[in-house]
Amino acid sequence: MKPRILAGLIGAGIQASRTPALHEQEGDAQGLRYLYQLIDLDALQLNINALPDLLDAAELMRFTGLNITYPCKQAVLALLDELSDEARGIGAVNTVVFKDGKRIGHNTDCLGFAEGFRRNLHDVARERVVQMGAGGAGAAVAHALLAEGVQHLSIFDVDMARARDLVDNLAQRFGAGRAQVGTHLENAMAEANGLVNTTPMGMAKLPGTPVPPALLRAELWVAEIVYFPLETELLRSARALGCRTLDGGNMAVFQAVKAFELFSGQTPDVQRMLAHFQNMNS
Repeated sequence: MKPRILAGLIGAGIQASRTPALHEQEGDAQGLRYLYQLIDLDALQLNINALPDLLDAAELMRFTGLNITYPCKQAVLALLDELSDEARGIGAVNTVVFKDGKRIGHNTDCLGFAEGFRRNLHDVARERVVQMGAGGAGAAVAHALLAEGVQHLSIFDVDMARARDLVDNLAQRFGAGRAQVGTHLENAMAEANGLVNTTPMGMAKLPGTPVPPALLRAELWVAEIVYFPLETELLRSARALGCRTLDGGNMAVFQAVKAFELFSGQTPDVQRMLAHFQNMNS
């Protein structure tokens, strides 16, 4: 008998998430009994302080594991027993597996972004890149960008200390000088080959763009991690100029592929999951 999987997603404002359907449909295709629940802080009228209780409850109810999204990817670290090497290096967790009485944290965001980047922007220039955001997703994306050969990454965040912490973290793995805290956006954008948004700006509930469209130009490539809507204001502005773009659906699918494997122990069909995501968004 194939295993029963009970998984969930903890985050704020996640009613539009495609993740439950991605997991459940792939589970159905593999003959698994796979149930995936949304645990939305906003809908439950809770905040990040409820995270310890939510993890306790999931463990008591025999959840197989949880995905973790904004704003909990770093707060969850203190509540776990073990971290994968990748999660420890990045300092953020988006997948927790309950196994043998332990809570084990993983990060599938880094792999997810890198896979989408390799498939869609494999031949772009990567001398200088601007990244907006230094939160949990931003940490994973920054690690992926440097691993994919970006030489100089300028990281901008409304919280300068958070950007500095991420730059220090990156220096430990990639050496000093590859990443720096961004201080002057106009200058950085004028020199950049690419721009990546890892902030929630552009989501349906947080409309807008993290960078003034006037700073975009045709030679720039632009990547996004927001996927609802799939075409954010940033991507729409970039495409109107003729920029090469990468939408947030890629990271959403490829991080889910790895999380599915961690939860179920089964190898998912990547093309089937990509096709399902595209069907949901067409």
